[in-house]
Amino acid sequence: MTAPSSLGRLAGQLLSVGFDETVAPGELLARIAASQVGGVMLFRPNIVDPPQVASLVATLRAASPPDAPLLVSIDQEGGLVQRVRAPATVWPPMLAVGTAGDVARTAAVGRALGEELAALGIGWDFAPVLDVHTNPGNPVIGNRAFGTTPGVVSAQALAFWRGLRAAGLVGCGKHFPGHGDTHTDSHHDLPVVEHDLERLRRVELAPFAAAARAGMEAFMTAHVLYPALDPDRPATLSRRIATDLLRGELGFRGVLVSDDLGMKAVADRYSIEELAVGAIEAGVDHLLVRGPVGRQIAAFEAIVRAAEARSEVRARVEESAARVAALKAACSVPRPAPGAMLPSLLGTPAHRALAGSFASGSPSAAAGSPAADS
Repeated sequence: MTAPSSLGRLAGQLLSVGFDETVAPGELLARIAASQVGGVMLFRPNIVDPPQVASLVATLRAASPPDAPLLVSIDQEGGLVQRVRAPATVWPPMLAVGTAGDVARTAAVGRALGEELAALGIGWDFAPVLDVHTNPGNPVIGNRAFGTTPGVVSAQALAFWRGLRAAGLVGCGKHFPGHGDTHTDSHHDLPVVEHDLERLRRVELAPFAAAARAGMEAFMTAHVLYPALDPDRPATLSRRIATDLLRGELGFRGVLVSDDLGMKAVADRYSIEELAVGAIEAGVDHLLVRGPVGRQIAAFEAIVRAAEARSEVRARVEESAARVAALKAACSVPRPAPGAMLPSLLGTPAHRALAGSFASGSPSAAAGSPAADS
């Protein structure tokens, strides 16, 4: 299709995409240059070693037009979920960090982790986890959480986030409105959280409310159904949750980004076109579509078609594109450091000592979770 350039460029800023190669595909670089993609997220298949990552990120970022800089993102939480590993610092799970109870040291972890990502030119970390670890049998969160109570999670996760900000990155609190007490992994099926509204406000929502008050730049949605909030649609597609609750009640002003729209919790129930347009209509600002390319293009084209046909969708696209532009402006990560400098910036003795200062042996998340190996 041929989209009006201004509308297509706005719609493109609402998408972050993934790919499986260790070099940037030419077709992706062309979409970045045309502003049909606003961000790229890196996964383990993209990563060989620090010089390769820095070169890849430099190539991706150089392809973007000056008025729409590309934001490169990654899941770098610590523990099982850290895409960049040795010779960079290998960080402990955040449950070990949070239960140590030292917010200054937690902030130092966030800053050190952020400094290593910044050296690679990566500016958006999908962290911290704001889920409260209340269910020991949770198959996907586990020790990714900072604690087992909302007060600990709020204090520790916000300290980590402030460390990321000190390193120039923007963070992302996840998974709104709370994935800590699920019995199903949303990579595989749709979880349901049956708690009533009082419990959700007291436990699951409390860290997100604190992060919204603190000015966290972005939240990520959960592909989870919360009958007390919306009995019909998972959070990613629910206006009651993504707009009425998040912006109306909690006062969040940042970017709301979806979890990957390829996860089976939603991908097995809706087409990519329904997901893309439905999420934007619900109040989501930015969509993660890891792949394949055909689904990424279909999502982009569906948003443009809907915006052309309906003024309310166009208004949402314009609103979300403005929020994404503000998120990019808040990121101050420079271009990747030269390869020769990386050994002095990654896995430094000070960073390794900090990582090693936390007790190990906290309960683990499921080792087989896609979050751990993708």
